Amino acid sequence: MNHKPTKVIENKHNSNLTVYTPESDIRHPIKLLRAMFRDLLASRELAWRLFIRDFSARYRQSFLGYVWAFLPPLVSTLTFVLLNRSGILKVGNLPIPYPAYVMIGTLLWQVFVDAINSPIKTVTASKAMLIKVNFPREAILVSGMLETLCNFIIRLVLLVAVFAYYRIMPPMTAPLALAGVFAILCLGFMIGLLITPIGLLYSDIGQALNMLLTFWMLVTPVVYLPPSTGILARLTSLNPVSPLIVTSREWLTLGTASDIFPALLVFLVTVILMFSGWVLYRLAMPIIVERMGG
Repeated sequence: MNHKPTKVIENKHNSNLTVYTPESDIRHPIKLLRAMFRDLLASRELAWRLFIRDFSARYRQSFLGYVWAFLPPLVSTLTFVLLNRSGILKVGNLPIPYPAYVMIGTLLWQVFVDAINSPIKTVTASKAMLIKVNFPREAILVSGMLETLCNFIIRLVLLVAVFAYYRIMPPMTAPLALAGVFAILCLGFMIGLLITPIGLLYSDIGQALNMLLTFWMLVTPVVYLPPSTGILARLTSLNPVSPLIVTSREWLTLGTASDIFPALLVFLVTVILMFSGWVLYRLAMPIIVERMGG
């Protein structure tokens, strides 16, 4: 059995002695919180090294290299632009050209998708290390978040090119869009973190998540204006991603934020649930590592 250390004492030879016990950490919440934040701080250097290793290996071992970072939002944008120009998809009057509108939406949506997949993907990739080495498990999560952010930064090249082509001048609120991106990342990461413990034990979760994300995008105003009536309007109003994407895009293009209060509410709930997911991850990892080793 893998049990978490509950205390570290100093022996007469001035070396630390770790005492293990089968008692659950949840019985001592204050000690648990201290250990969580202590390990989070201690994991910074390891998280950076894991990020460099995984990011370099991911693109070095592929023929197209960094092109793969651009393909998902680029293919999605071209698909919906083609549907719009053929008359199949009608979106009404937009404040900016439709290709730019779709590019912004797909870039923001890709951040959400990458963030959801990040916890399961990074923990699964570190399976061998988890079984053999004792280290702060938070390092894996932080490295995944860094990779998601780095992918977004790389894809900004597409957005800059589109803005330059259509001669779109970003308003003064454009830097606030980065806060929106951070909120979207946190929302996706929170969802991924909550499903990671069961997702590591059952591969069905990952497959079901991919199908869910396909439908989820259709009920999110990524490639169309938020509807005001009908069942789609109801679904988008209940969708937590919608106000974050709408607000981020408006900050980047219009200088306004029509959904700012729903966006702030979603972010507040996200922070609370993300902390809960962190606690769940912390408590579940010893059991998951044991199952992996078995």
